[in-house]
Order: sequence, then C-alpha cells, then structure tokens
Amino acid sequence: MISQKSLTSSFAALGEHIQSYLSHPEDDDFATLKSTVSNAFHKNGWFTKDEVEFALNYWAEELKEENLKLWLSAYNFDQIKSKEVGLILAGNIPMVGFHDVLSTILCGHKAILKCSSSDELLIPYFLDLMSNRTVGFSEHYRIEKGLLKNFDAVIATGSNNSARHFEHYFKEIPSIIRKNRTAISVLTGEESDDELYGLMKDAFQYYGLGCRNVTKIYLPRSFDLDRIFKASMPFAYLSSNKKYFNNVTYHKTLLMMQQKPVLENDLILLVEESSLFSPVGMLHYEFYDDINELNQQIERQLDDIQCVVGRKNIPFGTAQKPSLADYADGVDTMKFLVTL
Repeated sequence: MISQKSLTSSFAALGEHIQSYLSHPEDDDFATLKSTVSNAFHKNGWFTKDEVEFALNYWAEELKEENLKLWLSAYNFDQIKSKEVGLILAGNIPMVGFHDVLSTILCGHKAILKCSSSDELLIPYFLDLMSNRTVGFSEHYRIEKGLLKNFDAVIATGSNNSARHFEHYFKEIPSIIRKNRTAISVLTGEESDDELYGLMKDAFQYYGLGCRNVTKIYLPRSFDLDRIFKASMPFAYLSSNKKYFNNVTYHKTLLMMQQKPVLENDLILLVEESSLFSPVGMLHYEFYDDINELNQQIERQLDDIQCVVGRKNIPFGTAQKPSLADYADGVDTMKFLVTL
C-alpha cells in the first residue's frame, strides 16, 4: 500500500490535471476526459457539461496539496489498521461520492465502491487515471458491479427509504448511513441584489438536486417576492434542459389542479408551504414575524437540514462549495474512518 504522503501528492496531481483540462479542454491529452464528460450527460440528462465542470472545478480547488494537508493535520493516523470499507455512493449530482472515496483512501483503507447508476462514469474514470499514473494506487480501491461483499465497515448514502434498509442490513458492522437532507435560507429583508443572486445559485446549481441546494426560504413578512424572481433571471438557461422544463410544467399543472396558489415566471414556481423539501423547479417559502421563534422552529427540523444559507450562516452563493472538513449530515467521516 502507498504511504499517505504519496497518496496526498497523487490526489493533488489529480487536482492539477483537472484544472489543466478546465483551462485547455481542446488539448488532445484530454480527449478521453471530454468523452467521459459527454457520456455522463448521455447517461444522466441532469449532468450537463456546465454542471459537471462546476463539480470538476470544485475538486480542482479542494485537491490542492495545501488544502489536503491542512485537512489531514486534524487527525492522528498512527494507529490505523487497514480495513476494507464499502462505499454506497449517491448519484444526484456529479461526483457527489468522491469525498467518501478520498477520505477512505487517504486513511489507508481500501475503498470498495458501489457507484450509483446515475453517476458511474466520472469517479471510476479518475480512479483509473490515478492508477495509471501512480504505481500501486489500484490496490487502494475496488469497484463492485453487483452487491457489495467482503467489507469491514460501510458508508451508505441514499433516500430515507433506502436508509432504513441499510440500517437493518448493516446493523452488525460500523457504519455511516445518510438520509435525505436539504438546505434552507433565512433572509432578513436587507439582502443586496448580489446576495439574492447568490441565493439563486444555491437553489439552482445542479438543477437543485443536491442535498446542499436551497429548497426552502424563510422571509420577513414585508419581503417583496418580486426580488426573488428578478434574481432568478440569470438562470433562465435552465429551462432549455428538457428534464428541468418538464418538471416545472408538471408541478405547475399539478398545483393548478389542486387549486393551490402559486407564483411563477416560467423558470421557477414559488409556493407558500411549510415543508422543507421542494421538487426541481420549485421553491417553498414561508413568512416569519419573530426570528427567535423561527430559530426554534428550525432547531426542531435539524435532522432534515444539511445547511443554512444566510448572512449569519453559510454565505450566499457558497452552499455547493463546502470545505473538505465540512462533512455531510455533520458526521465526521474521517474520524469514523480513523477509529475503525
């Protein structure tokens, strides 16, 4: 097995390779990567070139050697005994499971991957690339096409329904089981136009399919909802995606049939609704009168909330750019892996 220092350098080199691709995609050296990005879209209509390259740009930034070293410096790896860790990866946004792969390998464990059928090209491509560039890297992972088998621990991400099955199936081994979560935003009414544009990025990036995408906004009673529509206009291009357009049309029709009030501008549907989770193309909103009462309400729903966007929380426009140490569901993946 390769040393952590060498693995860190290999991942940093991968980040540089991705950055080179983003800077010079026309170079012949990136023909296979370009083809992989294109094929990812053909397999999953949500994985447009722009969305995939947003994800790649995120990883190009996070895989810088200084970022990796700072992240790893918070943990003690001296007593680790190498294990085989099953990773059941989600596929809602491009490469969403790569953080689990990165964490597992850098801990010195072997990652046993079960990729989502929605995202089964990108992560295997990059792992194969690293195997070709770094002797011995292939010993640090295995990709399973069928059922996971022969593993000592598991990290599984899925819906609330699949999580119940995971909890039963993996009850005898150490595990992290992730369920449905979403992001919310709390506005004060004093936000600038730029901040609201950032909020729309947090809502629309990846078409709103990520657990860090804002699906519910809390507004002071006097807030002018036209400001939300105005901030959404730079994202009008989303309607050119057939899957997105069909979602908006379907839910608009459903709301009309239910005679439920809806505000819309052919791009998004704004619905006053208590639920945190809204479908693609729709944003739920709710007015509040007392911020302290709202904070108590949010506190009661934390099990469903991945993050909160706002002036006193995650800055607008950054929800889809978590640091390496900003763990899903607030569960420290690296601590779990280190203590196996």
